[in-house]
Amino acid sequence: MTGRLKAPFLVLLLLCTSVLAGCVSDSESAQEADTTTDDQKQLPVWEIGDNWLYTFITPQFGEDSARLVVADVRTDDGLFMLGISSEGEAQRHAVINHNPFLGRVTMDGLSVYENGDPQPVFNFPWAVGNSWNFRLLGQDWTATTDNIYNGDVTVSATSTEDHKLSYVFSGSQGFIKSLLWTDNEGIDHLEMDLNQKKTGYTGDVFFYRAGDIHDNLYEENDQEIYDTFLDDGYSPNEAWDTLVWYLDVEISQQGGSGSLSIKDHQGASPLTRAWGAGATEKGSFGTIPSNSGDHSITVTVRGQDSFVHLKVAGALVRSWTL
Repeated sequence: MTGRLKAPFLVLLLLCTSVLAGCVSDSESAQEADTTTDDQKQLPVWEIGDNWLYTFITPQFGEDSARLVVADVRTDDGLFMLGISSEGEAQRHAVINHNPFLGRVTMDGLSVYENGDPQPVFNFPWAVGNSWNFRLLGQDWTATTDNIYNGDVTVSATSTEDHKLSYVFSGSQGFIKSLLWTDNEGIDHLEMDLNQKKTGYTGDVFFYRAGDIHDNLYEENDQEIYDTFLDDGYSPNEAWDTLVWYLDVEISQQGGSGSLSIKDHQGASPLTRAWGAGATEKGSFGTIPSNSGDHSITVTVRGQDSFVHLKVAGALVRSWTL
């Protein structure tokens, strides 16, 4: 009797195990199901005080962090104004010019401006397979929406010069979650990662609308180096509010030395520096007055492998208190 019951019992046990396995599998599938809502595919609604803390990484300028803040909502011309919570970081971003997501942003599509024209970097409402074109970071891109999962939209783009751009837009956070720009030689030029999203920011916000004026790398030379740049203002009818400078300096330990002087056309020297052997000045920045006209630069660089990298940008300064 016991022997005759074993076979049916084993069959029943196998059936139950199979059913339970199916239940577990269905449960796991449900947990892995896409949770994206329809709202997360739509154009986000930004409000004054919305803010995102990002880390920026570039091969030339290293890593820095900045909090981007919605400083103004201009319904008359359909624009958001996006600034930075730190004036120092606003100056740094102005002269390095590696963050395209500052200043004017359109309300109808979060388009950012390049060379005075709004560029549709994002394509709302999001749908997998959509393709579109825009210009950003000096490149003309063709982009495609590759995937949408749990509110995150993955986009890839290729430029006419075969650069690669990939980013993830967070539907829940209302802005970029991550971004990577790689050139046609495989060098990463910009990495951007979201660390925190908050609302209701209070305090000062700054935006330095900048234009490049000078960028030169001075290397070891036995003679004084003479150079110039022209401060001709933002436009023929509008001067820059200030000039922002950036320095990256390394002086050789073996008999190295260096110096820098900028003099305006009236004879004032708003920026002077001197460095001894082994000195470094990595990524320092600051401002000098904008004084329309020619500026002269005198540089000395002694010692093998010594260099002085100088950048100068003109800036129109906007600020808000929220």
